[in-house]
Amino acid sequence: MEQKITDIIMHIGHSHQQLARIIDAERHVTVRLSEIVNALPDQSPNFEGVEGLMENSSSINKSLVSYLNSIADLQDAMAENLTHVMSELNGSEDE
Repeated sequence: MEQKITDIIMHIGHSHQQLARIIDAERHVTVRLSEIVNALPDQSPNFEGVEGLMENSSSINKSLVSYLNSIADLQDAMAENLTHVMSELNGSEDE
């Protein structure tokens, strides 16, 4: 039984590593977009009017929200997996 629990924990750890890689990739995209925004001039920017400015701002906000949602999903997945592992460990201690 302990070997099964160990195997499950190893698989969960691997899935968490893959989720972390995905979030890290999204983080790099978000950081790059932030650098681009920071490099924009403060005065007389040419955004093709207010419509272009709103479109670019919306794109950046969507990237940031996506990144934060990914972090929240990772935390939820880790908590759910840890709950199952802890219940299995508590069940095996009772036996």
